[in-house]
Amino acid sequence: MKKLFPSDKTESRYSGWYRRGLNVWPCIWCTGSKIKFVSGDFRELHVQLSLNWRTRNRVGTVYGGSIYSSVDPYYMLMIMEILGRDYIVWDKGATIKFVRPITDKVKCRFLISDELVEKVKSEIAANGQYIFELPLEYVDDEGKVYAVFTKTVYTASKEYYKNKKAAVA
Repeated sequence: MKKLFPSDKTESRYSGWYRRGLNVWPCIWCTGSKIKFVSGDFRELHVQLSLNWRTRNRVGTVYGGSIYSSVDPYYMLMIMEILGRDYIVWDKGATIKFVRPITDKVKCRFLISDELVEKVKSEIAANGQYIFELPLEYVDDEGKVYAVFTKTVYTASKEYYKNKKAAVA
């Protein structure tokens, strides 16, 4: 475990095993990225992406598909761990802006605040579901931005989601 960003958080035994398991999961491993840190409360996660044989495109930079797929599942997985089994969590959408070609190592920091968790829970309690957006970016060690993302996440209570699904069928 190597933190890529300053943080007062630490990994727990469970989040460390979770990180190691995700790193060998084929759909994560094949992106060419590596999860370097998962906090014990699942509110912070660090990913590193490098130019390598799995990520290199025809012009010698990191392939756009690797850039996006290397950040795709983490907000959803983190929120699932934080909220627990009484909630449904789905990735609903994403936008990406490629700012400059990646030719070396970049890193990304996923953060979920206590305020966001409370907002999600209160919105679900009031409305059954809640859709929100989270920002993200790949930067190098000097802070230069290479890609900017917005992830849209859908959350709902299991009961609300079950009723919504039944109404559509």
